[in-house]
Amino acid sequence: MELVYLLGSIISNTATSILLSLLLLLRVLLRRLFSSLSSDYGDGITLYEGVVWHERRRPVHHSFEYKVRYALIDLDRSPQFPSSNHLSAHQARTVAATTGPVFLLTIPPSVGYEQNPLSVYYCYDDNDQDSSNGSLRKCISEVTNTPWGERVTFVFNPNSDTVAKSLHVSPFMDMQGTWKMKATAPGNELSVVISVEHPNFGNFFCATLRAQRVPSMKVPDHKLFFWLMPHKVAVWIYWHALKLWWKNVTFIQHPRYSNPTYREEAVSLDMNLNCCKPELFGTTSLCPINGKIVTPHEFRWTDAKWPWS
Repeated sequence: MELVYLLGSIISNTATSILLSLLLLLRVLLRRLFSSLSSDYGDGITLYEGVVWHERRRPVHHSFEYKVRYALIDLDRSPQFPSSNHLSAHQARTVAATTGPVFLLTIPPSVGYEQNPLSVYYCYDDNDQDSSNGSLRKCISEVTNTPWGERVTFVFNPNSDTVAKSLHVSPFMDMQGTWKMKATAPGNELSVVISVEHPNFGNFFCATLRAQRVPSMKVPDHKLFFWLMPHKVAVWIYWHALKLWWKNVTFIQHPRYSNPTYREEAVSLDMNLNCCKPELFGTTSLCPINGKIVTPHEFRWTDAKWPWS
């Protein structure tokens, strides 16, 4: 049933994207005739273009990279963003316990389709109004898995942080291990680095995003700039999943079938990783071993929709 739904979804999304692509082409042509027509999403949008790189070192080596385009959205200046699929500026400030501007790095939907394995919220405090100075307070990671469409959001320290793996992001990775994360404040350039530490394979996986700001005068139409970008990401995900299967990497069933408490276990592991007893885990806590100040990552899950639920 799930395979039938997946194939049906691919066919439906393809048909929708073809139709909306034709309408987009018509809109571009009309805009050239009538320059007064709106050409972008509005104020508060900064464009980035870069490369996503993945490397798996064990049990077999597999690496690839692909070009990607992102939008950095000032959530206070762009009220039409985000869609219902993302946090608002107020929600992000509540989760991150910050008081200043919030920027969302994401791939906008294109011709009826959205695909975002990772979106990042950059959260500042009131005294850090200029995001270009790099004085970044906290980040929120928004990880979505394919094809299930489940999501987990959590706060992390952009300078460097270790977070328990809390989502089954790939059928070729188990739930053991931890994510090591680091993100630079977005300016003319930005980067996000995630590596996976595994009890058996060690530091066996790394993913990076490195991107440069694109001057707005070089992009007359934002929707055309992101045309089919989510589709390209989805193609890369499925294509390299097939390659891993071809290399005999073990296919791992979703943990909800074998270990329904995997989310609770992730929270417990995260507490242990950050040297904190559960009964002490509040807004901030003092590590009982070495006095390290610990803050919670605030995991929040969104369940898969039918038929994956």
